[in-house]
Formats: sequence, structure tokens, C-alpha cells
Amino acid sequence: MKACIYHGIEQLAVEERERPVLPQGGAVAKILRASVCGTDLRAYRSGSDKIEDGRIIGHEACYLLEDISPEIKGYEKEERVIVAPAVGCGECRQCKKGKTNMCDTLKTIGFEWDGTFAQYCAIPAQAFRMGNVIRVPEHVSDVQACLAEPVACAINAQSYLTIGKGDAVLVFGAGYLGCIHAELAFLSGAKQVIIAEISAKRRQQAQKDVKGVVTVDSSAPDFKEQIGKVTNGSGVDVVITACPAGITHKTGLELLNKLGRMSLFGGLAGDGHGFLDSNLIHYKEAAVYGVHASSAEHNKQALDLIATGKLDVTKYAQEYPMEHIGQAMKDLIAEDVVKAVLSCEK
Repeated sequence: MKACIYHGIEQLAVEERERPVLPQGGAVAKILRASVCGTDLRAYRSGSDKIEDGRIIGHEACYLLEDISPEIKGYEKEERVIVAPAVGCGECRQCKKGKTNMCDTLKTIGFEWDGTFAQYCAIPAQAFRMGNVIRVPEHVSDVQACLAEPVACAINAQSYLTIGKGDAVLVFGAGYLGCIHAELAFLSGAKQVIIAEISAKRRQQAQKDVKGVVTVDSSAPDFKEQIGKVTNGSGVDVVITACPAGITHKTGLELLNKLGRMSLFGGLAGDGHGFLDSNLIHYKEAAVYGVHASSAEHNKQALDLIATGKLDVTKYAQEYPMEHIGQAMKDLIAEDVVKAVLSCEK
């Protein structure tokens, strides 16, 4: 089979690999569509100490079950599924609390296991045992299905923020997840959602894709004053940093209202030290949350939002043959596309 193999910074090659062997208690699936995550792009641009040389990367996908172990009950061949890629053990303290994405021995497709930038992918028994394998409704397209997992990560982040009626929400970053965060905030009842983005191209696209959003140039010298004008001086109640820039942690906290909530959603490529002012958190009584990955339940919620038409994710997608993964990465870096989706079937 053909697969995209990670060899380090800007080294991603389409190579021939053996089709995966059926894992005991697991399955082998054909990959119909796989989308490029910001984490994949960051590993491509800056490297990753979490991905070994020779790994097939990718974890956002729509799968078609082909070979299924006899131990698995309730699934059929030729059934489409998504897989919540971060799989817990089910035994540790966090898993028993239901926070399986915080498992002490977490394993993730595309990191500890070979991923979805390939024609076929093995689904481990642990994913079935933990309920991470989720059926795709018949009317949901392959592209829609593969875009559900990042939505699940945003749902996880916003579960801590209690966004509601009357809230003003500031999102840093107008990529796919920045826009999804904005849409979810509106669905939760936010009165105003602002996307801060340095790229004029991305601001223009976000304005087109997210109904009702206000966009602001976060690189402008008077950026903070602009936020004040947009909110009529009332400030922002929630800040979400959906970009890999540590300065947004500092600026976001400065802009956050008293008793505000902040999600450090976007991981940083380099050193993560020194961006938060503890005194601001203290005196504002602000709540600052980290977030990592998503659980099976978050993925079910994401798929439901897409299936019921509450979220239109296809407007963000641009499809590429898997062999053109290099071009997809270049287009993402150039901000010519919002979300790259690979067609892996052929």
C-alpha cells in the first residue's frame, strides 16, 4: 500500500508499505479520507519528539472496516467509522473519571500507532474496547466524517469555559479550529465573537465562513484599543488561543475581563515558558485551562453536530490526492487553504 512516512522536519515521503496485519481484537480499515491536523503541520515544519522516524502520521480520518477480528461484536465489514485517536487504558485514575484523553498511558493513532495518511490503517483492540470506534451516519460524507475529530477537540476545550448568553468571546487564530471555536461559541449563545488574526487573507476568509463574526488584525499597534471599540468598552469574557503563538497567551490574559475564562488551546512549537502573568490571574480571579485531544464522547458530540447540520465543515475543506501531501503542506503554510483533506483510496 501507499503511505505518507514522517522522516523529520519537512521530510514527508509517500512510500510503499506492507498492508497492516489484522491485530488481535482489532480491525484493518481502508482510509477513505484523512485531514491534516495542525499538529501534523507543526511536526512537518518544526519537528516533533513525539513522532519517531518512519512513522505513518495522521489521525483525523473516515475509515471503512475491511477485516475484523472475530472477538469484535456489533461491527460489520464495509461499515464506515471514525476513531477517537487518543485511546486510554481504562484502568488509571483519569480513565475511571471518564477523562480518557488524560490517561496516564495514553496511546494515539499517528503517534504511538501508525496513522491514517495511508491506504489502510490498523485499528487496535484497545480502541474498540474503550468505545473509541464510532459509526458514521449514512448521510454524512467521508469528508464531513474526517473533519469531526478536530471539532471534538474544540468541544473538549469549550466544555470548561461555560460560554453562554451575553458572553463576548475572543478567539486568536482564523484557521480551521479558530473558525470552529467561533461557530461553537455562537451555538452556545455568545452575544459576540471576535477572531484575532495577523493574516489579512485568513481574516477575509473567516469573515466569509463564520456568520456574524468580527475579525481584527492582532498585529495592529492599536489591537487592544480595537477590541475595546468592538466590545463598546465591555471587554471579553472568554479567550481561546487557537494558534501556536505564546504571545497570544500574554495578550489574551491582559484583555480578559475579571472572572473571565481562558483556554490555552493551541499547542506551542517551542518553549512554553514565560507567557502568563500570575498576578493578572490572581487579581482578576481568572480561570485558565489547558486542553489536550478529546474523548470518544466528544467525538460523538462532534459527529452529531455535523450530522444534524448545525456545523457545516465542508466549506473549509480542500481535497488532495494522498500523493500530493507535499503540495497540501505548502498550501497550508501559504494559507491558501483552511483545511487540507487527503483522498487515500487509490
